[in-house]
Amino acid sequence: MTEKKPLAGRIAVVTGATRGIGYFAAKAMAEAGAHIVAVARTQGALEELDDEIRAAGGACTLVPLDLTDGPGIDRLGGAINERWGRLDILLANAGILGTLSPLGHVQAKDWDKVMAINVTANWRLIRSLDPLLKRSESGRAIFISSGVAHSLKPFWGPYAVSKAALEALARTYAHETQKSPIKVVMVDPGAMRTAMRAQAMPGEDPETLPHPSEIAPDLVKLAAPDFEQSDVLFDFRSKAFQNFHAPA
Repeated sequence: MTEKKPLAGRIAVVTGATRGIGYFAAKAMAEAGAHIVAVARTQGALEELDDEIRAAGGACTLVPLDLTDGPGIDRLGGAINERWGRLDILLANAGILGTLSPLGHVQAKDWDKVMAINVTANWRLIRSLDPLLKRSESGRAIFISSGVAHSLKPFWGPYAVSKAALEALARTYAHETQKSPIKVVMVDPGAMRTAMRAQAMPGEDPETLPHPSEIAPDLVKLAAPDFEQSDVLFDFRSKAFQNFHAPA
């Protein structure tokens, strides 16, 4: 008898699905049985992902969408509702680094763009997809954070502030859904061999860093129905969970 795949029959939205962590997570979740709703800006890159997922026997729906398009995120929820009537997994992976600069030198437009993608878009996703996650027997919302939300490195101000805000957003959502089947997890992947890391640390040898494919199996586990923790932060490097306590 063929063993049932851990995400068999589940519907998963993955943002930033054509690069880095999102790309490998989308492929791994599809291999684990999920139908991937892949969200990214570039149609061509989405089609390449679709080809790879389908070649491996998986299923994928492509959503070319700039996450600064709030009404577009609203339409995403409506389209998922019409087709499936529910959502089982949200992997909110998309994010941008922004400017590495003293706070006083950051341009307003750069600050606003980081907040729009890293914070506001994720609030819009929650707003659009929450009713669908609540219709799942085991909704899972996973948000990709960063250690700089806590270390507060100099010159990383916009990114650090945005990730701290993202964690506050995710934890608030965890508190609001604690009496539902939804589980909310934040993930700190640590330094990883991604384009964003290369942008931030151009002199670093990428071969010294974990490949983004290495975190994909952990994200599959966090998205599975048998993962029952919520309001926790998963540290990929240590494989440890930081547990918080939702208010009664």
